[in-house]
Amino acid sequence: MRVVIAGGGNVGTFIADDLVKAGHDVSIVEIDAERVQAAQQLGEPAGVTWVEADACELSELARADLSRADVVAAVTGDDEDNLVISLLAKQEFAVPRVVARVNNPKNEWMFNEMWGVDVSVSTPHLLTALVEEAVSVGSLVRLLSFEGGRARLSEATLHDESPADGKDIEELGFPRDSTVVAIIRDDHVIVPRGDTVLRSGDEVLVLTSPEAEEEVVRILLGAGGSLTQA
Repeated sequence: MRVVIAGGGNVGTFIADDLVKAGHDVSIVEIDAERVQAAQQLGEPAGVTWVEADACELSELARADLSRADVVAAVTGDDEDNLVISLLAKQEFAVPRVVARVNNPKNEWMFNEMWGVDVSVSTPHLLTALVEEAVSVGSLVRLLSFEGGRARLSEATLHDESPADGKDIEELGFPRDSTVVAIIRDDHVIVPRGDTVLRSGDEVLVLTSPEAEEEVVRILLGAGGSLTQA
């Protein structure tokens, strides 16, 4: 997979390093000439191609050959820049998947398909969700939103009185626009099937539409369950 990352700061270089180690072809677009020169001299991250360019300018962004990119990740420290980069990637280069970093949670509402964003990641919201998840047994905690909010990844820890305790996934009858994607039990990840039986204490990861969330809460947590929005 070919990935172009706009933003060569700590976030961008960390992501690039992980992706290269996973066998992907990765380029970083960075406007700071000194940053690019230093990275190239040090050879860090190893295997990454650096492109000195302003990713907000169409002619310069083209130097990163986005037409061949499978994914573009706009991860600069400026939300306006990330939106512009996302829009250019989607509209001008038809990049199949665009991921954008949200620095200020108040701007998250703009990171949608109208701006070319397929997936937005708000670090403050994600951290809040993980904190809530640690203390909120009995709540469905929303972790991430995809496709402009039309798909949501949420987590619920089943309590002792959960109506799902001891029942298999198929028996529970989840809504058609929801699916259990993983179960964490005793520090092990279980890839669920229809006959997988849920147990009290399980951390259940569910991908769902907004319309199905309340029904998922009822199935996993019962009438006393709640939805926590980061």
